[in-house]
Amino acid sequence: MNEALPALLVIDIQESFRVAPRWQGRNNPAFEDNVARLIAAFRERKLPVIFVLHSEPGSHDSFDPAQGYVRLQDFLERHEGEALLTKTTRGVFASTDLGAHLQALGVGRLVISGIQTEQCCETTAREGGDRGYAVDFVTEATRTFPIAHWAAGPTLEPDAIVERTEYALAGRFATIRTVDEVIATLPRGVVA
Repeated sequence: MNEALPALLVIDIQESFRVAPRWQGRNNPAFEDNVARLIAAFRERKLPVIFVLHSEPGSHDSFDPAQGYVRLQDFLERHEGEALLTKTTRGVFASTDLGAHLQALGVGRLVISGIQTEQCCETTAREGGDRGYAVDFVTEATRTFPIAHWAAGPTLEPDAIVERTEYALAGRFATIRTVDEVIATLPRGVVA
């Protein structure tokens, strides 16, 4: 594992979310621009960009591939040679061959972006940290939504969700970084 070689994970930025009612409560209005900046920086330096989609076959909602929404949001364009993985679990490692893919590329550092901050993004950061990867969690390149209380208590708003996620990850599973901080640390790479 090459600790210096990073890969950008673009997790679940898919149409499934845009058609769900909770999309209206989303946070982070700069999300798309921040994700696009990270992708452009990785591509310029010839570093791996890995796209991930979440699929729940048979769920009969927007995550069921039969509904037609399990595809990248329109502002994203996957280039030739960039991986596209489809997962059925919250964490990317658990239901894909991400680990083998990263090993083949010699990746030692993961940069996390995507939807939802506290679910698939956080879970993948924890999985990566537990597997020995250096993990940069780029909160400003993630997005989330309010969460209703399971027993009719108060709704947890996105700012509180983001704060809790950063507290849980920082110094344990990941380093919390801004887009600018990540870009400033990127080496020039060669995608195998």
